[in-house]
Amino acid sequence: MDLLTHDLRLHADPSRVVVRPFHIAWGGHGGPPSRTERLVSEVLEMTPAQARAQLEVVLKDFEARHWQTRRVFMTRYDQIEEMLALNGAEIGDEKRQLIGAYFCHEYSYAAAALMNPSAVPHFDQSGMPAGSMRVLMSMRAVGEGHISSVAFREGIITEGQEMKLAPEPPFATAADASGAGETEMPVGEVTVHRHRDSTLSGTVIFPITQAQSKGLEDLRLVRFEHDDASVEWIGTYTAYNGSVIQSELMRTRDFRAFDLQPMTGPAARNKGMALFPRKVGGQYMMIGRQDGENLFLLKSDRMEHWEDGEKILTPKFGWELVQIGNCGPPIELDEGWLLLTHGVGAMRKYSIGAALLDKTDPSKVLARTSEPLLAAKDQDREGYVPNVVYSCGAIKHGDQLFLPYGIADSSIGFAFAPISELLKAMS
Repeated sequence: MDLLTHDLRLHADPSRVVVRPFHIAWGGHGGPPSRTERLVSEVLEMTPAQARAQLEVVLKDFEARHWQTRRVFMTRYDQIEEMLALNGAEIGDEKRQLIGAYFCHEYSYAAAALMNPSAVPHFDQSGMPAGSMRVLMSMRAVGEGHISSVAFREGIITEGQEMKLAPEPPFATAADASGAGETEMPVGEVTVHRHRDSTLSGTVIFPITQAQSKGLEDLRLVRFEHDDASVEWIGTYTAYNGSVIQSELMRTRDFRAFDLQPMTGPAARNKGMALFPRKVGGQYMMIGRQDGENLFLLKSDRMEHWEDGEKILTPKFGWELVQIGNCGPPIELDEGWLLLTHGVGAMRKYSIGAALLDKTDPSKVLARTSEPLLAAKDQDREGYVPNVVYSCGAIKHGDQLFLPYGIADSSIGFAFAPISELLKAMS
């Protein structure tokens, strides 16, 4: 079967920029003055007129491009003040803003690519007409230095297979964590907060910890229902520091605060883990690719710890003989768990397929597609990494499957499919 693909595309956009801390080597501790100390001293030695003139140049270039630019500069100054034990009461606002500006830079977070989306039902369904659903998508945005971050986009899907995106705000803001502006990146679990005046479609979550320093990759987001019927949105992603990967959790109940939590156990040393939307048989479950080639079912009594699992799917058909992986969290149907997969075939061409897992024992594979549902072809073959189609999560909407997917590691497309037809395509 063929999926109905939508004409809408999301592309990399170098004009989407945020202000981020600019880290300059910090020596100090009684030795020669560091570059940080020298820069601050240079500003403090300026006359008020000189400082005002320099600040006016900065604001002319950047104030219209960012949200509350002066406040951002002052926040960055406060971090420098703490580092150098400055006496802010003796420094005027203009010099403090200018010092902050010297320790900031503009970053285009999606200049290189926008890809690998996942979708969940939006936490706010108020005002939706019958047959429509507000959705929330996470996306992998890639900018300078091939650093990956998490961006969001809100929209509406209708029973008529229409996709309408919410307007993107003119300013983007980075989620912030206490300590995020310091010279040393924190280790372990952190909590980041969305700016109180920013919409989700204008929010970006950047690497915060040492383990994430080179990227937050391929968030697989799911609406998780706990045993007490409370709901939490949980995502699994790959933290990358330039040489080592590890799987981590992103957890939120309000999309205001996000806990970024490393996972432990041998399974967490691999990428591509996807969480089931609820416990099955009293245990948390995930799908993962523990050997880089096959799919495994993982079980745990604790959300944050995962041992090696049971192999349940191996490459079988020509379009997936190199390797298979998951395309997001399993989707619960009356017939079982619908698991979207990706396969890699000859010439490293990617395709998307599906499998059906038993509802009470997901280690049992009931059926799978022998032909791909979606494959790289025509214009969708060209991009940063050619011949790739990839998704980090679809959702069920009525009797339809809504599938956002990455194209050539460069852009994002959207597809719909009748679930009944999809199930018929399995054997």
